[in-house]
Amino acid sequence: MADNKIYRASTTAPVNIAVIKYWGKRDPKLNLPTNSSLSVTLSQSDLRTHTTASCSPKYTCDSLLLNGSPQDVSGARTQACFRELRALRKKLEAENFSLPPLSTYPLKIVSENNFPTAAGLASSAAGFAALVRAIANLYELPSTPTELSKIARQGSGSACRSLFGGYVGWDKGTAVDGSDSVAFEVAPASHWPNMRAVILVVSAAKKGVSSTTGMQTTVATSSLFPARANETVPKRMKEMENAIKNKDFETFGKVTMRDSNSFHATCLDTEPPIFYLNDVSRAAIKIVEGINCAAGKTIAAYTFDAGPNAVIYYLEEHENEVAGLFKAMMGEKEGWEGARGKAVQANHEAMSDVEKNAGVAAAMLKEGVSRVILTGVGEGPIKTDKSLIDETGEPVHANNNGA
Repeated sequence: MADNKIYRASTTAPVNIAVIKYWGKRDPKLNLPTNSSLSVTLSQSDLRTHTTASCSPKYTCDSLLLNGSPQDVSGARTQACFRELRALRKKLEAENFSLPPLSTYPLKIVSENNFPTAAGLASSAAGFAALVRAIANLYELPSTPTELSKIARQGSGSACRSLFGGYVGWDKGTAVDGSDSVAFEVAPASHWPNMRAVILVVSAAKKGVSSTTGMQTTVATSSLFPARANETVPKRMKEMENAIKNKDFETFGKVTMRDSNSFHATCLDTEPPIFYLNDVSRAAIKIVEGINCAAGKTIAAYTFDAGPNAVIYYLEEHENEVAGLFKAMMGEKEGWEGARGKAVQANHEAMSDVEKNAGVAAAMLKEGVSRVILTGVGEGPIKTDKSLIDETGEPVHANNNGA
């Protein structure tokens, strides 16, 4: 009897924002980085990708629907993930003939983000982590997050870190085949649960220079890059791991900001120069400097990925001085209406003090930020019964899935 069943599995996966940046590839095909990196996994209640993986002999070809739009799945990155996951499933099927031959069926993937895609908010990291985890669940693979990170890395380098919650490292590895370039847990979210972040979304538009293109150009032309990859980052990785283990925000904050500045300096040193930051981004830096100056210590730390959006880390006990100031400054912006946003008290006194030294920056920030996202450290991928594909194999409309 023919198997016409629709097999499905769903997961959600988080965004991660690096505090030690990954930039540069020693092998573009395998997405092997020139340096190790370290990130904070953010809460999925605020930023996540929800993905359903499905397979069936009824399907005619592999397909991917992202936020309602069909995507090209013929690219090398997506195909690498499909190929490696199918190989693992095929191995299970060879060991157990009673298993249905899912590895031979076309895949249908439906994915939804609850945040802007390709705007410097690590959408590809969450997307490929969710894709790999969902297919792994569909195929009932016994693989660990570290084992799966080798596959997710081939889709999007940073995706390997989104397979873990909390504080996550990615070892650059030295093996030519990438077998030791994997993600690992530095500490779970429960170790330092009071880490918070406010994200100032400067632009939700797609960035001008893609990360992949930018990296290749930087590696080829920047004179600053070799020192960053070979000397600066290895030293900072140790400093950051120790800061997290000791819950030392002063060191965490300073190293985070230094590494962001170093990363963007190599982008400026690229030929032609790459400008991911803009005037609004620089205004955010000025305001953070003002917050720390007023506190007499580092209580807020900015970092910028390959885009203009500011991610500002702080501890929950400093919510009033950090998030409270931003609420006083731009409380009318989208993002404060949820329970978390309403709980933040606008700190007009702090805003007034900072504005005295950064008046122009404050005005620019008010004008240039489109929305605010309040979040904190969170967990890794979570299996869910909420499917984006129905029993007949058709996509469920986005308005019904809560994505």
